[in-house]
Amino acid sequence: MELLKIFTMLTTIDLSNNKFQGEIPVVIGKLNSLKGLNLSHNNLSGCIPSSIGDLVSLEWLDLSSNKLVGKIPQSLVDLTYLQVLNLSKNQLHGQIPQGKQFNTFGNDSYEGNMGLYGFPVSKGCSSNNEPPPSNLPRGNDGSNSNITFGWKEVAIGYGCGLVFGLAAGYVVFQTGKPKWFVTLVEDMHHKRRKRPNIGNRSGGRRRRI
Repeated sequence: MELLKIFTMLTTIDLSNNKFQGEIPVVIGKLNSLKGLNLSHNNLSGCIPSSIGDLVSLEWLDLSSNKLVGKIPQSLVDLTYLQVLNLSKNQLHGQIPQGKQFNTFGNDSYEGNMGLYGFPVSKGCSSNNEPPPSNLPRGNDGSNSNITFGWKEVAIGYGCGLVFGLAAGYVVFQTGKPKWFVTLVEDMHHKRRKRPNIGNRSGGRRRRI
């Protein structure tokens, strides 16, 4: 339970530009301190979990350039602090939710989803243009990244990669082990084991002196 409590303290998660596969875990809705979530440019599939609507502090959300299907959950309308939304380049369908912050988002939030309709568009959100640039934080070099790079962004909120790894492992075993979470945790664990213990080495030198 302590791990889960620490996990919920994260404020920003950026796992964009990786090769993650599988569905977005429903338990992501328990990260109630989250203000920013970026899972764009992966191979995520399935529906957008309605539990994201429980992230009441969320200010920006980018799920673009994945393979997400289904409807946009009505629960997202309750995200009253949401300022940036990018669901473009997926396979979503149905009517775009109305009300509150959703009345402020433009067509570029939904481009590339042929089955979507409603405000701010009257026809399908087709587009022959390149996907809109994300307004969310990116890596320093702006290039595509691998799993190792993604971890640097995971712990922006508290700079606590190891704790996040342990907590992520807990979540994985509680939620059916999504493949992309498993890969992420295993990679971080491997790198952690290879890291030299600088503190012990320096301590040893002091004792010899």
